[in-house]
Amino acid sequence: MTGPVSVTRNGHRTYLKWHRARRCAADPVFTGKRILEGMALGASVEVDLVVHRGGGFAVLHDHRSIARETTGQGAVADLTAGQLRALHLRGNNGQPLADHVMLLGDLCALLAKSPPHVDALLQLDYKEDETVLDAAALASFVASTAPVARHMIVSSGSAAAVKLLTDSVPGMRIGYDPCSEENITALQRSRDYSGFVRDALAASPDAEMIYLAWELVIELDKADFDIIAAFHAAGRRVDTWTIRTADETTRPIVERLLALGVDQITTDDPEGLAALIGGP
Repeated sequence: MTGPVSVTRNGHRTYLKWHRARRCAADPVFTGKRILEGMALGASVEVDLVVHRGGGFAVLHDHRSIARETTGQGAVADLTAGQLRALHLRGNNGQPLADHVMLLGDLCALLAKSPPHVDALLQLDYKEDETVLDAAALASFVASTAPVARHMIVSSGSAAAVKLLTDSVPGMRIGYDPCSEENITALQRSRDYSGFVRDALAASPDAEMIYLAWELVIELDKADFDIIAAFHAAGRRVDTWTIRTADETTRPIVERLLALGVDQITTDDPEGLAALIGGP
């Protein structure tokens, strides 16, 4: 079985990350079938996590209102595990799918039954902050992820949240996204690009992957600052997010990211992007 996993430029391998577990643009988000497929291929796959009522985690992006992604209504924090599992995901056209909403425990159970490729990596992108991570949430996270943690990396814009989630799970890898609105606004004012890198490294000193908005990388490149090289010099890998489409408007952006040596590109269309730029 083959699929859009990575491309190589000048001897450097760049993964094409399956954003919200999409292999191609037509895919709905967060389906177990695509997650297992990507992990079997050795791909980098991303899902989002939000906390539900009771302290566990739902595999969803929109924590304030689930109406866009599911057949339900309301905030994730107001819904129990049972209520969430009873809901169906929606396709890109808004129509209900046969697939149900998954909880983190459900996803980890699937992975335990279908061992991933040795190179596969599932990014758990936590979408809230550390303030909602109570003892129940942390215990649920540990119980769910511990058996399959070697195939996972936790990321968030909150370094404190990542530390809380990963401290009690041996083997869990760490990522950090410093591109909060606050940080980017401050950077635009200061133009202290090296300081931005230093602050990110200080905020999450154990992060092996730094997640950067592609717009920031390209903007700094035009200002003659290679932020990818700066993080590489500190021993970190870099992911750039998110290439939404694979077409002639995004080709030059992706080619420049590849020329800069980015380690991973987050995209809603890995299959289309691999075809566009000539993977593997």
